[in-house]
Amino acid sequence: MPLPDLDPARYDQQLAAKLAAFAADFAACELPPPTAHASQPLHYRLRAEFRAWHHDGVWDYAMFDPENPRQPVLMRDFPAADAAICALMPRLRDASLASETLHRRLYGVEFLATLSGDLLLTLIYHRPLDADWEAAARRLADELGVAIIGRSKGQKLVLERDWVDESFELDGRQLHYRQYEGSFSQPNGGVNRQMLAWARTQAAGLSGDLLELYCGNGNFTVALAPLFGKVLATEVSKTSVKAALHNLESNGIANTAIVRMASEELSAALAGRESFQRLREIDLASHEFSTLFVDPPRSGLDPATLEIAAGFANILYISCNPQTLRDNVAALQATHRIAAAAVFDQFPYTHHLECGVLLQRR
Repeated sequence: MPLPDLDPARYDQQLAAKLAAFAADFAACELPPPTAHASQPLHYRLRAEFRAWHHDGVWDYAMFDPENPRQPVLMRDFPAADAAICALMPRLRDASLASETLHRRLYGVEFLATLSGDLLLTLIYHRPLDADWEAAARRLADELGVAIIGRSKGQKLVLERDWVDESFELDGRQLHYRQYEGSFSQPNGGVNRQMLAWARTQAAGLSGDLLELYCGNGNFTVALAPLFGKVLATEVSKTSVKAALHNLESNGIANTAIVRMASEELSAALAGRESFQRLREIDLASHEFSTLFVDPPRSGLDPATLEIAAGFANILYISCNPQTLRDNVAALQATHRIAAAAVFDQFPYTHHLECGVLLQRR
């Protein structure tokens, strides 16, 4: 993906072009008019990763354009990033350059922020990190007022914590999320809130029980669980499951069970083809699933999961790849129609587009 050309003057135009392309791609799927959910034109990214490019006795933040991967693009600021990240970037650079211990063989810098103002900084090195580095990093953390992690090959030094805590209001509820360093979280916090609100609007009134696949840290689980009787959610990442369990407890959600297993495995269990020890405390037969919620990887749903999906009255599907979503919708077209659709501009000024559909049984 080429580096984005951040021009707020043309933001509305590029979003309109994405919406038109999405509608054209789904023309054969009887698509109702999709709603478009815009991003802030600047300062929308809560995650940012940079190389530390050393030159002339200093270093600068650098990114690489895939169209010219050998040439670093040096920057002192990155307007796509959250305003708190942008404010921290020059302070971090200046403070590290004043300490040989902190900038020697510094390879990369990663920022993780939240809408509620939490911030985590990861410094990545091409050398072992010792007690001198830790002491200097602790002084830096106090100076900058942020949590810091140090990484090098085979090392992860957590000075205070390796997570950020997010909190925001949604439909009259204050939602709380823990997001761990190195694990997936939605990069565009403002658009994520719009995705959650849209999903809740579609789920309102569906009742019954909910099955969620690919639940991650419980981003959608926390928002949707109060709308259903019982919820069963699955996720394969151990760190994401840890975060999801914490987030359910933090939000007082007691009707949800999370199982660490792949969607293909749960599909086999639901179809009665296999049994799993990990489901020993889950009474699948007691669930009256009315709705399937999925937010799969770019590859979309596998054939076994598609087969299971066809048996649900309602399918709420969030996708980061309109092409695989279109293919999955086409595979379900004999049994389901699109009742609602939306696009979410998580990545302004790029061709990437998040999208969502509510499929209902014909």
